[in-house]
Amino acid sequence: MDTPLTALTGVRHPIVQTGMGWVAGPRLVSAVAGAGALGILASSTMSPDRLRAAVREVASRTDAPFGVNLRADAGDAAERVRIIIEEGVRVASFALAPTRELIARLKDAGVVVIPSVGARRHAEKVAAWGADAVVVQGGEGGGHTGEVATGVLLPQVVDAVDIPVVAAGGFHDGRGLVAALVYGAAGIAMGTRFLLTSDSTVPDAVKARYLAAAVTDVTVTTAVDGLPHRMLRSELVDALERSGRAAALVRAVRHAAAFRRLSGLSWARMARDGLAMRRGRDLTWSQVLLAATTPMLLKASMVDGRTDTGVMTSGQVAGVIGDLPSCAELVDRVMAQAEAVRARLPAG
Repeated sequence: MDTPLTALTGVRHPIVQTGMGWVAGPRLVSAVAGAGALGILASSTMSPDRLRAAVREVASRTDAPFGVNLRADAGDAAERVRIIIEEGVRVASFALAPTRELIARLKDAGVVVIPSVGARRHAEKVAAWGADAVVVQGGEGGGHTGEVATGVLLPQVVDAVDIPVVAAGGFHDGRGLVAALVYGAAGIAMGTRFLLTSDSTVPDAVKARYLAAAVTDVTVTTAVDGLPHRMLRSELVDALERSGRAAALVRAVRHAAAFRRLSGLSWARMARDGLAMRRGRDLTWSQVLLAATTPMLLKASMVDGRTDTGVMTSGQVAGVIGDLPSCAELVDRVMAQAEAVRARLPAG
């Protein structure tokens, strides 16, 4: 199935696996790439040295194109861009809008730039700055999310920009791919669906928690980092929502210290990143400090398997997923269903 997304990135199928922290590592990304979709390494929870090693590991496993997701507001974003360029990575994606300068540097080196956005105005901005395509996530998507549903947001963005648009938020099968194409998208991006595969390194106990979830078990809360964050409702989420501001800030300091040790970042670098985050998102200092807890809370679940002490970021689509196929099986299934659905559509 050829679309502007496949032509732009060189993949066989118009499907993107999103860059999920602690989840989208070399094993998952290489499996997705080998299946003909676009795998995206999540670099925000990696040190620069670990990022370079992860890129080389994926490249050793597959010759297919893949990408790296970056935090545009990170103090070492320029260093990570240098690694992407030096290692010949095909695609750079961004969780927040990158600067015009970062886009230009990547494009000059032949890297395809695909930021993720949650609003029409952000899509218009990055398109004007030279982005090659854009991922548009509706409110159904996991992680930090907005209030506008994909079915409303997607056509707005398609009508507003003249670059390929990739639809995210609520997709898990071939019917969704066809629906996105009908709206004018060039493909779909999926996070939770790829998390729930046999190639994902997420511990079995955590996968079981996702598979047992109903749609109503996926909630949006501001208790984790002060921003709307979609995740599975759990005992931890209930406890965080009951805890007071003082307890939340104490927890934030503790987890920020743990993340500093794990990432190798200095307090000065973390402070600079906090300043950038505060400017980029108009956050209070309390929200910035709370945001420092998120990587460690995600690690507790996605790496350590602790469903009792970890955050399980999730799209609403978790409530309709019931199996753990390999990435190859999943991509083949999505594409076969999409072709069957398209064959049933009226001609014209």
